[in-house]
Amino acid sequence: MQRVLVVDDDPMVRRLFKTIINLDMPNMKVDVAVNGADGIDAFERGRHGVITMDLRMPVMDGMSAFRQIGELCTGNHWIMPSVIFCTGYAPPSGIDGILGQSRSHQLLHKPVTAELLVETIQSKLST
Repeated sequence: MQRVLVVDDDPMVRRLFKTIINLDMPNMKVDVAVNGADGIDAFERGRHGVITMDLRMPVMDGMSAFRQIGELCTGNHWIMPSVIFCTGYAPPSGIDGILGQSRSHQLLHKPVTAELLVETIQSKLST
């Protein structure tokens, strides 16, 4: 079973993303995390193929979590998951470098439609 991890500090966004994914992709296992640090722990346990990652969160932001997941993958010889960054704000300056390094990562601006979310996750699972 394929797995996706939703990392967002907003409980409404977590519920909405999980509901959308469960409805449109019933064979997908969906886990959630409330911040970047929890997201790293959840990824280490679940080794998700795709992560939706909010960029602005307390405790640890999405960029920091992304970097630490990358280090975890390198250190353990794991495949780096596709990360779909989501933000309702102007993205941080370093995001362009990440997106330029690999086509497996993408940036979506909130609000995200259900159709776009599912389409983007499906496209990342096939890369």
